[in-house]
Amino acid sequence: MKKLFGLLLLLFINQAITAQKTATLQECESQFLKNNLFLLASHYNIDASKALTIQARIWENPALTADLNAYNPERNKYFDVGTQGAKSIGIEQLIYLGGKKRNEIKLAKANEQLAELEFNDLLRTLKLQLRKSFFTVYFNSKNIETTDKQLSHIQDLINSYSIQAKKGNVPVKDLVRLQSLFLNFKNERMEVVNSNIEEQANLKVLLNETSTIIPVISDVEFNKYTKDIPFDAKAFKNLAIANRPDYLIKQKDIEANELNVKLQKSLSIPDLTLGASYTQRGGAFDNQKNINIGIPLPLWNKNKGNIKFSKTILEQSKIEKQNFDLQLENEIASNWNKWNESRKNYNQINPSTNSDFEMVYNGILENFQKRNISLLEFTDFMESYNQAAVQLNELKKKVVLSGEELNSTINTDLF
Repeated sequence: MKKLFGLLLLLFINQAITAQKTATLQECESQFLKNNLFLLASHYNIDASKALTIQARIWENPALTADLNAYNPERNKYFDVGTQGAKSIGIEQLIYLGGKKRNEIKLAKANEQLAELEFNDLLRTLKLQLRKSFFTVYFNSKNIETTDKQLSHIQDLINSYSIQAKKGNVPVKDLVRLQSLFLNFKNERMEVVNSNIEEQANLKVLLNETSTIIPVISDVEFNKYTKDIPFDAKAFKNLAIANRPDYLIKQKDIEANELNVKLQKSLSIPDLTLGASYTQRGGAFDNQKNINIGIPLPLWNKNKGNIKFSKTILEQSKIEKQNFDLQLENEIASNWNKWNESRKNYNQINPSTNSDFEMVYNGILENFQKRNISLLEFTDFMESYNQAAVQLNELKKKVVLSGEELNSTINTDLF
């Protein structure tokens, strides 16, 4: 029974480790929005900012005071608070002057909007990471498939040549050349596999997923990245200004800092304390009822330091906004040029290149098996074929990844 349980446990662990599932980009993004832990954690910042806005609306609580007699020596009585005793009661409320509460609420609302924009910017950044990892895994997997196919053929040849070399029918140097080619392909494959392991790990973290993701991309989805999109600097910048959260954050920072300047100025205006009190004895006359008014005298602290500091931060945010404008223009032009160059390079390739590669590859393999071509010619071709097939796939990957960079730059799906 224990052995059976151990075997079942081993099978379960093995399935958990090797679990795979195919997914389209749309399916991955849907799961990402629901399950990503970074987004779920960041969303609490919005809730926290909303709570601070609620708190900003609340006035200070009124203060209630009471002065009760502890001992009346005339009547030799403790806690004499009755009709013949003495007690006084007062209540006070702080009244904000100078628009403090209004400015505080406006600033809290601005910070709430900043939290939402920061969440959207995190979403934009993680979405780009998700797409880049998704497409990288897809194209890397295609490279691995190409290399694996050749490794399989070379391994068959090595097995055959090993037998023939022992019999003396083929020279050992031919076997060594095949083994060297096999090792070269193995090393190239390992580099791609290591890259894929990292990207697959990124996908799992972003999706909060334990299964290995097998990306699925149709030709239609790829071809949309190769369409011609003319460069329009003004239109692209307008899209980025309207849609990029980090740009809107810069604008909102200026607005929030302007509100903070107003708040700091209003804090220099003293607040009024208004109250009422009742004194049973000890005043000018019995059962005395008073109105209390208090206000600090603004002699020493006029909040000058905080006002100057807030003005400095405001000017700094304006300069940062100007710098971001310049960076944005350069970023748009740079990413469009990268994508357009990759697109043009790919479009120059004959559409039949892939099928031509396969046809030539099969022909060379068949002719070598029939001994119509030499081993040297065959290995040279295999190296060239693998390099060409991988480079073509890499070019397709660059087209897609640079296209996604351009999408993220203006935060709009152009493709």
